[in-house]
Amino acid sequence: MNEAVEPILDPSLKIIDAHHHLIDAPGHQYSIDDYTADCDRGHDIRASVYIEVRQQYHEGGPESLRPVGETEFVASVAERADRGEFGARALCAGIVGYADLALGDPVAEVLDAHIAAAGGRFRGIRRGGYWDSDPAVYNHVSVRPPKGLLLDPGFARGFAQLKPRDLSFDAVLFHPQLPELADLARRFPDTTIILNHLGFRLGVGRHAVDRSETARNWRRDLAALAENPNVMVKIGGLGMRIWGFDIAPGDRPTSEVLANLWRPTFETGLDLFGTKRVILESNFPVDAQTTNFTTVWNAFKRLTKGFSDDEKKRVYWDNANRVYRLGVKQ
Repeated sequence: MNEAVEPILDPSLKIIDAHHHLIDAPGHQYSIDDYTADCDRGHDIRASVYIEVRQQYHEGGPESLRPVGETEFVASVAERADRGEFGARALCAGIVGYADLALGDPVAEVLDAHIAAAGGRFRGIRRGGYWDSDPAVYNHVSVRPPKGLLLDPGFARGFAQLKPRDLSFDAVLFHPQLPELADLARRFPDTTIILNHLGFRLGVGRHAVDRSETARNWRRDLAALAENPNVMVKIGGLGMRIWGFDIAPGDRPTSEVLANLWRPTFETGLDLFGTKRVILESNFPVDAQTTNFTTVWNAFKRLTKGFSDDEKKRVYWDNANRVYRLGVKQ
């Protein structure tokens, strides 16, 4: 394996990592100690937001409430961070959990249980909406929700429970679902929606046959979504092979190579949403499919090299701090 080893670019730039996971699964472990070790490599990660990944669920009790176990676990990690166990970092300062919003009104009990378990850190719900007719995409993503989930009336009733609790919605989906998300954003203009991974423009299976057409469809629908002011976008997840970037199996490109590969995609998101609505994320450990923690942030720093100091502060710090209501100080 050709592993890129690089010096840290712009090491004084303070960062809130707005999207990472902790995983304890057979053959795939990434603990808080692993994440802290990645942070220790030199990028100035001062705080982070934990995003659900179907881990540490309760094994018993009502099925709808089992995901609260993940929130309880992550809250215990955040408490350790508060005690200074991971240095001067507010790790897992915000927690985004899972709830099946398609339950409708009864999901209120689940949301309240998450809030109670999080010790003041619960910020929102993520529910995967990615559906595609091509089974090839599910070689890359394990969750397969029903078709048209975001348009389901029961889902809408559950979604309506978020705003009264000051909760946001992290949307993770494939690019063909972007119109469904735009419809949801229009129906709930007072609920903050954070689009994960720039809307996952698929680059595998049928979507790789005509990449130009796929890119045009993605940009068109992303532009329509961006017309809704309640929608933010997280740029990251670009290290996942589902995008179809030209990276040979086993290769670990330099940040310069990654920045060149990612630039058209990155700049599309930036052009459509602007620096006041863009949040950067590591998506670790998932992006380790093609890169490492040091390199992914170096690539972002190359892509934002021409930003003003204020623009950098927005995309690396202010936007995440505001949208996830973290209240962390630089």
